[in-house]
Parts: sequence; C-alpha cells; structure tokens
Amino acid sequence: MHDIVVPPGEVARRTVRRAEWVPCKAAFIDCRTPGSDRKDNYSFIGPGVSQSPDQFVNLREPHGFNLGAAGMSNGVTNNLHLHFTAEVFINFGGNYQLRWGADGRQGEYRSVDGDVVTVPSWIFRGFTNIGADDGILLTVLGRDDTGGIIWGPSVLQDAAGHGLYLTADNRLVDTVQGEQVPDGVALIEPMPQEEIDRLDAFSPEQFRTRVTHEGDRVWLSRPFLCSGLPGGGAHLSLVIGYGMSEDRRAVPRLHEPHGFDLAWLRAVPGEGVLTHRHSEAQVLTAKAGRWAVSVNTGADETVVELGPLDSLSVPAGAWRSFTLLDAQEGRAADPGTGELLVVNSGDGRTELEWAPEVVAAARAEGHVLDPNHYLAPAAVLAAATEDD
Repeated sequence: MHDIVVPPGEVARRTVRRAEWVPCKAAFIDCRTPGSDRKDNYSFIGPGVSQSPDQFVNLREPHGFNLGAAGMSNGVTNNLHLHFTAEVFINFGGNYQLRWGADGRQGEYRSVDGDVVTVPSWIFRGFTNIGADDGILLTVLGRDDTGGIIWGPSVLQDAAGHGLYLTADNRLVDTVQGEQVPDGVALIEPMPQEEIDRLDAFSPEQFRTRVTHEGDRVWLSRPFLCSGLPGGGAHLSLVIGYGMSEDRRAVPRLHEPHGFDLAWLRAVPGEGVLTHRHSEAQVLTAKAGRWAVSVNTGADETVVELGPLDSLSVPAGAWRSFTLLDAQEGRAADPGTGELLVVNSGDGRTELEWAPEVVAAARAEGHVLDPNHYLAPAAVLAAATEDD
C-alpha cells in the first residue's frame, strides 16, 4: 500500500462538527405537508436522496456510501418512501415509531437511543418522532448513487395539493414559488398498484432481526492485533458485515451486502486502537465520550478531537489511530466508556495493516496474524511449514 499523507487542511475539511451542521428544510416533496414541514435534512457524505438543489453537502467525493442525518422534533413525520439501496438508521437520541408497507400498516417498531435499524430495500418505510425531545437519526445509504427514492402515492397527492411536484430526473418543482416544469421533462407518477402488490412483505418478527438494539450487541474483547497492548484495548461489536475484526470466530448480526460495513467501537479512557491503515474509505462518528483520532504518523501527524455527533472521513490508505480521552460527554450503553461508530466502504472484510511497531510489540506478547489475516499464537505460526 502506498504511503498517503493527509495535509492538516484536508483533515480539517474532512471533519464535520455537530455545531456546524447545515440543515435543509425543503429537501423532499413532503416539505409542506402538515406534520412533515419541520424536518431538517443533513447530507455529510454525498447528497443522499435529497431532491433540493439547495441541499448543503459537506463532502461530495465518492465514499462508496452516503452519510447524513434527519433532525426531527416531537410529532414530525418522514412520510412513506422506498429506497433501492440499503438504508440504515442509527439512533443518536430520540424515540421514533418506524412503520413499513405501502400503507404503513404492515408493521411497526419503536426505535430508541442506540438502535441500529437496517430497513430492507424495495419496501415503503416512514417514521415519526414520538419522543418529548428533538431527536437525531444518523443515516447511512448504500452506494454512491442511490438511485433516488419512490414516494408513496398518497405522499405525491398531498404534495400536489401544496404546489410541489417531482420530475422524473429527481428535481423538485415549487409552483407556489413560480417555478414551472421544464419543457420535455416528465413528472413522477405514482407507483402502479400492481407493482406495489408485488413488493416483499415483512412481519414485525422478520423486521426485528434487522434491528441491533443495545442489548443485542456482542462485544469482542480481543478484536485486533493490538488488543492487549497499552492503548490498544478497544472492544468491537459487529453490526453489518465482518468489517475490521481479526477474531476468526466473530460473526456480524447482519451478513446481507450493504455496500459498507458498520460496527460499534468502545473503550475506557486511555484505550482505543493503535496505528493502522486500510484500503477502504472510512467515516468515524462519536456517539459518547471525547475521542482523539490521529491521522498520519511522525512529523506529519494531525490529531482531531471528536465529541458526540462529530464525524471524520479518513481517506483510504492513511495511517490512523483512535484513543478515548474521556467518557463524560454523551450517553454510552456501558457507563464509563466512550462509543465510536465506524463505517467502512465495501462488502468484504476490511483488512488492517498495522504499523511496524505494533506488529513487533504484538509478536513480543505472543500474537501475530495468520495468512488469513486472523489473530493467531506466534509460537504456533513459527512451527508451521509452507507448501512448495
């Protein structure tokens, strides 16, 4: 892997602070529908499925996935719509009623803080904030080009009553503001009922298997080569895909390809993940605690501190390490720890390359990686023979 040095200015550009989020209040065709007119849509990595030319996007370069958020106060609804690629909600605080099916009556699930919910593609879904406080749902969408979305027929009808129309090339037309449908461009028509009838059905029991609640997390105490070394004591919980785990028996809760892997990382102050790199795009978002993320090594090192809902995009190939500084901010499932959400591009394993000093220290403690890139005892590997 070629050495990649990320200049300080580029590290700063790739850091998205919660305090600097820029909302769009007219991202979708339902922005005037009562109950949906107070949504804040955020696009951090890629434009997501926003239908507004005014949507602010922090980082437009392809990552293999899109990252954004929905900000919704009590009673606000995101109306029924359908995605073609993966849509994953990470509940960063709030109480949401999720519903699915063409009429929203096929099933419901109440999502609470800490949940990760991956909604099946090609089904209609919507959600309402039923909590007393403002809530944030972080969203990860599969692929760089999501293909847009299909709205439920009733949503399009309601929007037309408020002067809003959607073109076939995903442009929002606001006739109240004097806009007109461009010549030669067709408007989106409701999905035919016969096609709606062919969509998959999901029972509440089936849907629940796609939810990772705090109590469903399985924590790996030795997920990495650096586990057990000073400063390398983070635990890992796989949610979607095998991700970065170097534990040969670790199994994620969800295997279905999403275009990315997603996992929780937790640590106590002073611990984290030692210096490593890999070939996938990566985004880190702090859930609880204050984290120091070091990018580059030696004289080129740049350190970024992330608090709750701060994110950092780390380029493929760059050296990085993570350390929890303190556990005072945010809410973690395990008191006294910090939590970091880790998303990497791709559907395969994210194989790590460790800094030489980490490899040497782990070997001195009796640990190496086997040819399949999983943790193994050094003494056993030293006695292995190679085929001719």
